[in-house]
Amino acid sequence: MLMANGAAAAPLPANRAAITACIILAVIMQALDTTIANVALPYMQGSVSASADQINWVLTSYIVAAAIMTPPSGFLANRFGRQRVLMTAIVGFVMASVLCGMAQSLSQIVAFRLMQGFFGAALVPIAQSILLDIYTTKERGSAMALFGVSVMVGPVLGPVIGGWLTENFSWRWVFYINVPIGVLAFVGISFYLRETKVSAETKLDWLGFGSLSIAIAAMQVFLDRGAQLDWFSSLEILIEAVVAASAFYVFLVHTFTAERPFVRPRLFLDRNFTVGMLFIFIIGITYLASMALMTPYLQTLMGYPVVTAGIVMGPRGVGTMISMFIVGRMMGRVDTRLLLMIGLLLTAWAMYDMTGWTPDISEWTVAVVGFIQGAGLGFL
Repeated sequence: MLMANGAAAAPLPANRAAITACIILAVIMQALDTTIANVALPYMQGSVSASADQINWVLTSYIVAAAIMTPPSGFLANRFGRQRVLMTAIVGFVMASVLCGMAQSLSQIVAFRLMQGFFGAALVPIAQSILLDIYTTKERGSAMALFGVSVMVGPVLGPVIGGWLTENFSWRWVFYINVPIGVLAFVGISFYLRETKVSAETKLDWLGFGSLSIAIAAMQVFLDRGAQLDWFSSLEILIEAVVAASAFYVFLVHTFTAERPFVRPRLFLDRNFTVGMLFIFIIGITYLASMALMTPYLQTLMGYPVVTAGIVMGPRGVGTMISMFIVGRMMGRVDTRLLLMIGLLLTAWAMYDMTGWTPDISEWTVAVVGFIQGAGLGFL
């Protein structure tokens, strides 16, 4: 979507199925790593001698790096070519995964997870733009549904595979599993995908990108360590808050005054775009937060074995995949607002039900409510 400029006018490739399969492999690899490490965190914690608060950086470092590096994906693809950037991202992601598996300390694994996030950030937007180019306008609804399913395979398979690998081998294998997937995706993309035109004149607004990156990173550290350090009674938290606010102020001023800013304010004049961004922001906060909290809830409070915790979290992603297939068929035939309303109501009901959970609830309740929450996400 970010980079579908003139490429959409090019003739459709004959090997679309092979390209689609390879791209989806790359997306699945990236999506797996958003959740596969969750159930293994208690095992990592003991291995690298970290506290419960410190080990969460294994998750947050990856998300922060991906959030920072996703916006420049369009620039990189236009400047160096989509195939080249995609292949580089896959190689870097696989190498970072191997290093994560070999890590011997908390600082090492956090650093390598940052590296994973930096390389993995480009995989999803570039993959999406390629799919939009190789399918016709009428086929894009189904193609995006397939893409959405591949993105959600992570929440489905991640906890289950992560739990099984941790139980039967070691937590390190939740990272090593990326190697065969990455190799297959790399070989297929290098063989089937054509390179796009590049433009040496493409420029990146470094001030806008840099100030936004600093603001995101400082805000993440501020939120992550605030509760531990009693918020504004800590000098460190004060410094992080000032850095985040100052960087974001610079970003806003530059955005509204620069000739070609990193983020174009005119985009937000489109009501549908603005509402879409608001929805995906709300979804990210609620869905990822509940996913992050589910693992310690199931394993620590409810005493589930690691494999059981992974299995009862699996139906959440199954619900998403089923609803995405349904939505893919309904788009264009049913009012989009109705689909959004269904998604919001399902998600709201699931979140409301979860507020009353205690350690006495059954595995069936966890699975059913997770399925409904996942189905709501699929509609959204």
